[in-house]
Amino acid sequence: MMVVGAGCFALMWQQKIACWIYLAGALMFGVMQMMQEYQGNNFIVKRLKRIMSLADIFFILSGFLMVDMVYRFLQSAFDNYLTYYNTIYNKWVVLLLIAAILEMYTMHRIEHELSKEE
Repeated sequence: MMVVGAGCFALMWQQKIACWIYLAGALMFGVMQMMQEYQGNNFIVKRLKRIMSLADIFFILSGFLMVDMVYRFLQSAFDNYLTYYNTIYNKWVVLLLIAAILEMYTMHRIEHELSKEE
C-alpha cells in the first residue's frame, strides 16, 4: 500500500486518494513493526530496533505531510503562504527518504547481528 500510494502520489495520479492509501499502509506497517519485540540480550539489536521504530514514525509523518499537501490543513498555522510553502509543503519526500534509508540500514544490520549470534 505504501509503494502504490507513494508512486501514485508522486506521479500526480489521484492524489486525494493516493495520500490516504499511503498513510493507511504506513500506519499498518509501522504498528506491525513496532509490535515486534526482540527477546534477546544483544544491546546492538535493541538499539537497531529503536532506530527502526524511528524510521516507522518518519514513514507515518511523511504520510501526514502527503495528506497536508493535498488538503493544506496546516496552512492556517502559518502567517502567510510563503512561510508554509518553505516549511511544510512537499517535505514528505525528505521524511520518506530518511525513513527508507534508516529502514534498509537497520534491516540489514539486524540480520547481520542475529546471524552472528547463531
